[in-house]
Amino acid sequence: MAFTATDHALMARALRLAERGAYTTKPNPMVGCVIAHGDEVVGEGWHQRAGEPHAEVFALQAAGERARGATAYVTLEPCAHHGRTPPCCDALVEAGVARVVAAMRDPFAQVDGAGFERLRAAGVTVAHGLMEADARRLNRGYLSRLERGRPWVRVKLATSLDGRTALANKDSKWISGEASRRDVMHWRARAGAILTGAGTVLADDPRLTVRFDDDDATGEGIPFVPPMRVVLDPGLATVARDHVRAGDAPTLYFHAPDAKPPRGFAASHAVAPMRNGQLDLAAVLKRLAELGVNEVQVEAGATLAGALLRDGLVDEVLLYMAPLLLGAEARPLFDGLHIDDMTQRFELGLVETRMLGDDLRLLLQPKRAP
Repeated sequence: MAFTATDHALMARALRLAERGAYTTKPNPMVGCVIAHGDEVVGEGWHQRAGEPHAEVFALQAAGERARGATAYVTLEPCAHHGRTPPCCDALVEAGVARVVAAMRDPFAQVDGAGFERLRAAGVTVAHGLMEADARRLNRGYLSRLERGRPWVRVKLATSLDGRTALANKDSKWISGEASRRDVMHWRARAGAILTGAGTVLADDPRLTVRFDDDDATGEGIPFVPPMRVVLDPGLATVARDHVRAGDAPTLYFHAPDAKPPRGFAASHAVAPMRNGQLDLAAVLKRLAELGVNEVQVEAGATLAGALLRDGLVDEVLLYMAPLLLGAEARPLFDGLHIDDMTQRFELGLVETRMLGDDLRLLLQPKRAP
């Protein structure tokens, strides 16, 4: 179906609305909705928080009677099931919307085409596929969880110009500048989990929490959902380090089947299978998806970062490059890759660059699985 310039403009507006839920909707997808007669917008809304009204409901409330005969632009197929809220497709029909334009189908099993079918059965004209690539990029974590059975994995690293992430003694404070450290908080806030390894906890005793300068991090007056902290600790060697359990954010330890939590250890923990003497990373990610985690941000050392890359489990690299040198004895970005010739190299595609103070932030995606 051909879409008009107005269709494109209003879907772009709906996508911008959807992105406002980046910190608050997890584990639900981000969704925006615009209701219009021609190019006149009569109502708009976005999904703000899981368990609360969806984007379509807010847009219909804003439009009121003017929704009748209008077109609804929505970034994801309207839901067709009773979850914590009623079906949005029924609300659109009851409001008298004449046409629905969706960016993409929702692969969630209880929706996946059923929303479109119910709308068509009620006489509503339905079209989808408009700006689908943008919609998929927006909800890449949600789609990864449903379509691949694992979260979207983003590895965050700070590096010197000579590609080093820490000194040989593992000291890494601070490679990046203050502007970069503030920026990391926004990426943490959109993640469902912050994942690290035992080595990082032993060396740094990090909190792995989201810390903003003000309480209204979203700019919308909606508290963000704190990401879960996940520690990969086969032998539970880090339990004496308690910063990673401090505060309101939940913490989950993954350990080997033969590891025994110490008496009185109250933190959440789960057994993960072992593979080649290490925790099975694919199994860990599968379990996190089952827990509703859409995006994982990895903040760990070169060993864990290298293992994830080697296993083809890295979807995105968030790299902060500072204008300094740490020398040849310092720690690399990724360890254990064992590249012997150029045919084995890992190629990354550059998605975005941005200056943050004196640092250069690169967003990269592997071009292929290793």
